[in-house]
Amino acid sequence: MNWLTWSLLSALFAGVTAVLAKAGVNGVDSNLATAIRTSVVLIFTWGIAFAVAKPSDALQFSQRTWLFLTLSGIATGLSWICYFRALQLGDVANVAPIDKLSVVFAIVLAAVFLKEKMNWQHAIGGSLIVAGALVLAWKK
Repeated sequence: MNWLTWSLLSALFAGVTAVLAKAGVNGVDSNLATAIRTSVVLIFTWGIAFAVAKPSDALQFSQRTWLFLTLSGIATGLSWICYFRALQLGDVANVAPIDKLSVVFAIVLAAVFLKEKMNWQHAIGGSLIVAGALVLAWKK
């Protein structure tokens, strides 16, 4: 499978996640719900890692790799905490589109920090994502 297939599967599972998370945070503390979800993700991903890779290879990672994976993990945790609280307070149909603005943030941050080349497709696509998120999140 190529990057596009994996990306579409990621989007599908993210959509399923939003609906299941909304059902799961009803009437409970959103931080506790996030902790439970994160624990499930931890067990699930370690199971996959043990099945298809050698987790001991992580001992060979550079300090830079550890630093950026750790920072990425912190950012993921903060994102999930904010997302679960937003889902608790709002409708999936409003929260999910705003959450997808992460695509625009990723494009801009990749250009600034990773020096990835941006072109007119990125500008137009990013603008359409912003416009779509605003239209979908609009409250009457």
